[in-house]
Amino acid sequence: MKKFTLCLKISLVSAFCMFLCAFSDPETLEQYTGYLQKTFVDHYDNAQESSQVKRYELNVTNTGFCRYKRYYNNGKTEYFAFKLAKFKDMDYYGTTVSGKLYIHTKSDDVIVQTYKDRGGDVDSMATQIIIPVKNMEAEDLNLIRNNLERIVKLPPAEIPKTEVKSED
Repeated sequence: MKKFTLCLKISLVSAFCMFLCAFSDPETLEQYTGYLQKTFVDHYDNAQESSQVKRYELNVTNTGFCRYKRYYNNGKTEYFAFKLAKFKDMDYYGTTVSGKLYIHTKSDDVIVQTYKDRGGDVDSMATQIIIPVKNMEAEDLNLIRNNLERIVKLPPAEIPKTEVKSED
């Protein structure tokens, strides 16, 4: 009888845990990308490039892409894009006041396009993207890394399949 009671308790506890898990709200790609977009916009340091860059666009889409476009004063435009699921590692060089965030990908996964350059329009691939940032604390860097790692671990079915298209 004691074995039956023990098995019944284990079964009830297991069923209760499954019931609670069924109603939990797992985080989604949109939550991760929303956090990354807000963080990159809040911490972007335009002062590091203000003498050369007229304006910039930095977007993390809810389809799992990071797109960074810089418009230079001389008319040149640089465009960088990569799929967040290709994230490998990141480094930060600087202080809490100002620095550069290096986001590395698994392979040549960063699309680099240059327009109106002296050498002509160039399309190439890279293994990292560099974003100038300011007021970056260790906790912010850890949260960025955690969100990127969670995106990498998402099942492929949760990441929409889209193509990267240049906006020119």
